[in-house]
Amino acid sequence: MSDTPRYLSTRGRAPAATLGEAIAAGLAPDGGLYVPERLPALDPTDFDAQGTLANTAATLLAPFFAGDPLASELPAICAEALDFPVPLRTLPYRDAQVLELFHGPTAAFKDVGARFLAACLRRLPRADARPLTILVATSGDTGAAVGAAFHRQPGVPDSNVRVVILYPDGLVSPRQAHQLGCFGDNVQALRVAGRFDDCQRMVKAALNDAELQRDVPLSSANSISLGRLLPQMSYYAHAALAFWRERGAALNFIVPTGNLGNALACLWVRALGLPVGEVRLACNANATLPEFFAGRDYAPREAIATLANAMDVGAPSNFERLRWTFGSDDVALRHALHAESVDDAGIRHTLAAHAREHGEVFCPHTATAVHLLDRLRASGDTQPWAVVATAHPAKFEQVVEPLLGHPVDVPSALAAMLQRSASAEPLAAADAALERWLREQATA
Repeated sequence: MSDTPRYLSTRGRAPAATLGEAIAAGLAPDGGLYVPERLPALDPTDFDAQGTLANTAATLLAPFFAGDPLASELPAICAEALDFPVPLRTLPYRDAQVLELFHGPTAAFKDVGARFLAACLRRLPRADARPLTILVATSGDTGAAVGAAFHRQPGVPDSNVRVVILYPDGLVSPRQAHQLGCFGDNVQALRVAGRFDDCQRMVKAALNDAELQRDVPLSSANSISLGRLLPQMSYYAHAALAFWRERGAALNFIVPTGNLGNALACLWVRALGLPVGEVRLACNANATLPEFFAGRDYAPREAIATLANAMDVGAPSNFERLRWTFGSDDVALRHALHAESVDDAGIRHTLAAHAREHGEVFCPHTATAVHLLDRLRASGDTQPWAVVATAHPAKFEQVVEPLLGHPVDVPSALAAMLQRSASAEPLAAADAALERWLREQATA
């Protein structure tokens, strides 16, 4: 990669951008997703064996930030965003690991990317003195992480940055919904009368509306944002390097996925040359990806509701980036990845069986990955696997607790959020409804 890397659109019809420009824009002008012109090459020996997660992230991301005004701030950004543990814990059975990504302020892996993005945007200069509105569509966890990351940022007046969260009304857990609406100040939640795919479509339409952008400056905090995707690579690199130093082997990962951002981060770490082995995608009953990897044409469709609601995605946005990663060669892509669906019955069985037999309590999304691990071990597989735990089970008490027969302890940060009052404004599942709402708020 050159000293100053360029970032291109997956659709190839937008001018090249600097990293700062790509992060600030969220979505490329042609509707595509920003990707680096090429991925850098790294070596395990480039990293400090005694370094923290923030140290690993700073080393990992330095080639992506090279030459950008944000480069000198990268260590401080990493230290600010990645100040909570992401332990790789050995499971007490089947010689496997679990990578716990739910120890941040909103008890979900989305905290990593959201906090990093907020730290970047706070440091990016803006010529426009008008407030910047961050749009985020969420199927459950993203919105709370973004709200927490941008709420009452130190040194940033609430009037400078606003966050608007769109979520599908009635299709997130009660505790997720409470988190989404509990911030106030510069964070507004909109409960959309539709599904997550509607929310995602509405956000993309707003970001692609040049006239609206002229009147209401907008950016994105979804996984379409490069500022969220890049830092998510850090925990895979940190875990894989630790395992490699201890065992001298690459670590394989099973990643629960819906919109493909978390899984793509893992694949990019492998593409950089770090010791990540096989990657398997655990999906719920929304089978767009498993069907594609089984050989069918890519066919996005309307999402269906499942117990693993944050993965209820029928048209994963990051599929464009995934194809770019493999040179738009679907044969190579299918050879490099494997995806399987786990239905609600499989999720319930896995949650109950592992709690009963091993005393392990997972969230419904993590259960899809554990279910795939169980399938692998039953088939005789003995490779070293890490299942990725994406959220704390206490966020899904209505699913988990009846299967356990007892309450799940609530992390203190989540408990504090649940004690606040919460509210969300209703909105129709129409692009025009969001445009109208944004214009009204800008003149209020």
